[in-house]
Amino acid sequence: MLPENIVQFIDECNKGHEPKSQLIAVLHKVQEHFGYLAPETMDAVAYLMQIPAANVSGVASFYHYFRLKPAGKFHISVCLGTACYVKGGEAVLNKFREELGIEPGETTTDGLFSLEVSRCLGTCALAPVVKIGETIHAQMTADKVPALIEQHFAMAK
Repeated sequence: MLPENIVQFIDECNKGHEPKSQLIAVLHKVQEHFGYLAPETMDAVAYLMQIPAANVSGVASFYHYFRLKPAGKFHISVCLGTACYVKGGEAVLNKFREELGIEPGETTTDGLFSLEVSRCLGTCALAPVVKIGETIHAQMTADKVPALIEQHFAMAK
């Protein structure tokens, strides 16, 4: 179920450590590989780490940075931290909602876009910001959203 590199990572984490102390690192590794944490992958982690499955799913569902559903090809994170919020972040988020027809935590039916809210992306001087994949888009406005979506839609073709 899990690729060999993740199994090896779990084995290394289990050596000389209390397995629970390494759970978040393991879940990050699994999400990095699969894009999200499926129930069957969390069960495999629980088995290999000898931790109850309920503990694994509890940790995964508690922390906002773990996804329990597949993300879109383009994962959009709209910052609503203080600086971004004050400078119009909510209007940017609302425009993404309108244009994509989804709410934060959802993925478009074509699987291209997923949307989430972040509390701070660490680039407050560039507020408001949107992160798509690993790219930060600075000084966003609601007016810039349609072109940004179109640009990424074209990249998917």
